[in-house]
Amino acid sequence: MSSDVGGDIDPRFWFVLHTKSRQEKALAKDLTAMRLSHYLPLAKHARRRGGRTALVEEPLFPGYVFLIGTVEQAYDADRTKRVAHVIRVPDQKQFEWELGNIRLALSREASLDPYPYLVKGKRVEVRAGPFQGLQGVIEHRGREARLILQVNVLGRAVSLEIDAALLEPVEG
Repeated sequence: MSSDVGGDIDPRFWFVLHTKSRQEKALAKDLTAMRLSHYLPLAKHARRRGGRTALVEEPLFPGYVFLIGTVEQAYDADRTKRVAHVIRVPDQKQFEWELGNIRLALSREASLDPYPYLVKGKRVEVRAGPFQGLQGVIEHRGREARLILQVNVLGRAVSLEIDAALLEPVEG
């Protein structure tokens, strides 16, 4: 049996960096300069400025940047003075799955809207179309269906409209 005591294996974990107000992009830039792996999901929104409409990228989860690294790297990020609080992620697999769904939806140019966090609901998977493979919790509103993508550790979620005929329940 081998032991890694004093070895060079340094486990990496997901951490949620709760940022100070409007510091998400600046923190992401700092983390890139520090060569720390992170994820800042951005959504494009139309904003009117000076009589013109511009498309701007804004954080999908305002106030949060996601870091994957060691405990020491999380402390390094905290030292940037842009972080209000470092949140440890208790269920790494669940969090990875949740971020994977957000990343997949954004990569396929979904129009994601902030949505109230849901505890109850049916988990479904999109079986056809451009969002095939995407999983989330479904909520029905009249004739339209909304697929909710949750990030449990934040207590936040985003939603997108989808044809309910493309959805199938996921077991488990």
